[in-house]
Amino acid sequence: MSNRHLARAIVLQSLYEWDFHQAKQGAPQILSRNIEEFASDLDEKDFAAKLLAGVLEKQAAIDAIITKFAPDWPLQKITTVDRNVLRIGSFELVFDADIPSKVAINEAIELAKTFGGESSGKFVNGVLGAVYRDQQAQNIVKEADKQKEKKKEEEEETKDKDNSNEKKDETTSMKDTE
Repeated sequence: MSNRHLARAIVLQSLYEWDFHQAKQGAPQILSRNIEEFASDLDEKDFAAKLLAGVLEKQAAIDAIITKFAPDWPLQKITTVDRNVLRIGSFELVFDADIPSKVAINEAIELAKTFGGESSGKFVNGVLGAVYRDQQAQNIVKEADKQKEKKKEEEEETKDKDNSNEKKDETTSMKDTE
């Protein structure tokens, strides 16, 4: 399990506890306790703290996004696990410019499959997929997605040049044998 995936899992567990107790306990304190108890050697403690803080800071906007893209499911009717997986995924998808969109969606699906019910992965995929498609329809492209697209284009250009050079070498070899 990657360090960031583990950090997300601990954030999910912390949000679950915080949500279950109706925010009567401080989420940062719950996170600190969970990190110490379950992953004291975690390299991504700052990432986990930033993720938790972001979800809490943007909770109203995130909950509005979930409500908009899961209209058949009132927020309080969504299981506590799925609700908090969607909060993490929505935060990373919409508000965290450093996390590529597909990474945010895939990580949320994996958390849902691991900690949720039988259909949690499909539910999370459907909601976050709709959020992602809506962003694309509005021409919203995250910086992390732009960087990934640029890198892919550069790799394709390099591959095209390599293929072109191979063809030149083949042509030169064929002339040499004539």
